Parts: sequence; structure tokens; C-alpha cells
Amino acid sequence: MSSENTPSRKRLMLTGVGGLTLAALLVTNGLAARTRHDHDVAAWTESQSMPVVTVVSPSRKAQGDILQLPARLEAWSKASINARVSGYLKDWSADIGTPVQAGQVLAHIDSPELDQQLAQTRAHLAQQQANARIAQTTAERWQHLLATHSVSQQEVDEKVAAATAAKADVQAAEADYRRLNDLTAYKTIRAPFTGTITARNTDIGQLIKADDGGGTPLFSMADTHRLRLYVPIPQNYASVIHPGLSVQLSVPEHPGQTYKATLLGDSTAVDPRSGTLLAQFVADNPDGALLPGDYADATLPVAASSQGLSIPASALIFRAEGTQVATLDSSGHVHLRNIHIAMDLGDRLVIDQGLQAGDKVIDNPPDALRENDAVQLADVGGAHAPKA
Repeated sequence: MSSENTPSRKRLMLTGVGGLTLAALLVTNGLAARTRHDHDVAAWTESQSMPVVTVVSPSRKAQGDILQLPARLEAWSKASINARVSGYLKDWSADIGTPVQAGQVLAHIDSPELDQQLAQTRAHLAQQQANARIAQTTAERWQHLLATHSVSQQEVDEKVAAATAAKADVQAAEADYRRLNDLTAYKTIRAPFTGTITARNTDIGQLIKADDGGGTPLFSMADTHRLRLYVPIPQNYASVIHPGLSVQLSVPEHPGQTYKATLLGDSTAVDPRSGTLLAQFVADNPDGALLPGDYADATLPVAASSQGLSIPASALIFRAEGTQVATLDSSGHVHLRNIHIAMDLGDRLVIDQGLQAGDKVIDNPPDALRENDAVQLADVGGAHAPKA
């Protein structure tokens, strides 16, 4: 019986040894696979921790560049029309948006007090003229009496002086009468120039006070056939202003349309509060598309510079060390360079110190980028290409 069991034991032992060997192989393969996985994860993590960057090359534009600045539009001429006489508004004939010609009647003022004052000065003038005539006649008669020694020289001189004073009183009365007579012309309010009514702040029956400079004007008007464009030029760019300069302007209410304006002059002084030079341009506006008071964008041409290199504004780094850019060397390491901005053109910068034409400048550098960091260069159009 023991002899029959011996082969069975051997088979069981062999089977057990085989199972253990297989288990050992499985464990070994599992450990090896896990080790390879851990290594792959570590390698992937290391590759992902290295920043992926894009680079741009500084360029020198032979044709120059453009400078975009905020500006404002103003009417060629504008006026606030106030009353010169007191009274009540009798009627008006021009409302807002009405085109008017120079001298056209806008309104009438009923001023009975002024009418009475004019009548009074007219009567006073007639009185003074009568007094002057009798004084002159008296002086002439007394001079004839002096020839016959009927009166003294003193009495004659007194009569002549009285005639002269009466003549002066007539001149004063005439001046007062002319003043009030001219003032009555202001009962009719007229347009001072050809333009458009932009405001009407009065109505029939309203009490009008003369020379109310601090009050609301009766009418406001503007001449908009041409407009003045005021552009504050930063001090660094004052050199772009020269006689005959033309600029392009655009306004928000007409997207995609541009208008031309020509330089009239500049303030010839930099405002110490804003650090800008105010330049004035004129833009034709025959169809009234441009409105006074509008905000506008002015585009000024900037001459090409042989000294500066142009880079995107997005390449700048602002830190405690100053204004810098990050460049990439041939081994894929970062170097930070201090630069000087010669001209800020909005989306692009002109750099005159700190860069060379062959440098590779990192665009949109990460905030954590430091000197001598290793980075990866993104493939254009690849998986790491920047998205708009």
C-alpha cells in the first residue's frame, strides 16, 4: 500500500513546486511591470513639470509702425446763446437738430421795460436838444450886446459856457439813446454763424434775465461741417508730430469705417499733469457722420527706427528687477534680460536696449519662470501650440 502511494506523492510534490514557481514568476512579472509603470509615471511627470514655451524673433520694421491713441472730437465752432435783454420769450423758430444760417432769427423777446426806457431816453434827448438850442441862441445874443457895451464880458462868458454845457448834455443824451436803441436789436435772437441747433432750453412765456452768464443758455449751437480732433500725444512720441501729418480716426458708432484728419497745430508744451502734448487735427464732415463730443481712436504713423527692435507686448515681464524679457539659448535654458522700451505701440514694443536681432524671446512667459530654468520649445501647430 505504501508502494502505491509513492508515485502519487511525487506527483503532488511536483505539482506544488510547479505552482510555486508559476506564482513566483507572476509576482516577479507584476513587480517588474509596476516598476516600469512607476518609471514611466516619473518620466511623464518630469516632462510635464518642464514649461512649454513659444518664442518670437525681434524684428526691425523698415516701413515703420502705427500708434493708436484715444482722442475726442469737438465742433469747429460752438456757442451758448444767452439773452442781452430782460423780458418774456415771445416766440421761437428753431428747435434742436435744426440747421440754421448765420443771422437767422431763432426767437423774439418781449421787453416792455426796455421799450419804456427807450421812449424815456428819446424824450430826454429832445429836451436836451431844446435846451441846447436856447442856450446857443442866448449866447449869440449876449455876444451882440457885448459889442454895444450893454453887458459885461463876464456875463457873455457865462452864457457861452452854458451853451457849451448844453451841447455836451445833448451828446450824452444821444449816446444813451443809441445804447438803448442798439439794445432793442437783441430782442431778436439770431444765429451767430451757420450751424445746427444742439439745445433749446426755453419756451414761450418764460421769464428771461439779461446777462445771466451763470444760468442755462437759451440755445446752444455748433458748426459741424468740420470737426476738431484733439489727440493727447505722450511725451515719448512727441517727435511723430510734424507739419502736414495725417491720421486715421474711427468712432464706435461706425465700426469698420475710418476718416482722415490733418494736423492743424499742437500746444508746443507738455502738460505736467498728464505728460502729454495736445495736438489738434481737422476732419471734414460733410455728411454729418461724425458727432461733436465723440470718443475716437486716432491712428498715427510712426517712422521706422534703425535703432529699435519690435517685439510683442505680451513678452514683457514686470518684476522688482525692472522691465525684463526671457530669452532661450541653444540648450533650452532661460535667461532674463533687462530691456529699455523706446516706444510703446500698444500691442507691440520698440526696444532699443537689451536685445539683439538674433535672440529668441519667449512670448507669454509663465509667472514662475526663473533664470537658467529648462523649458521645452513648443512645436508650431502641435499639441503644445498656444491657443487663441
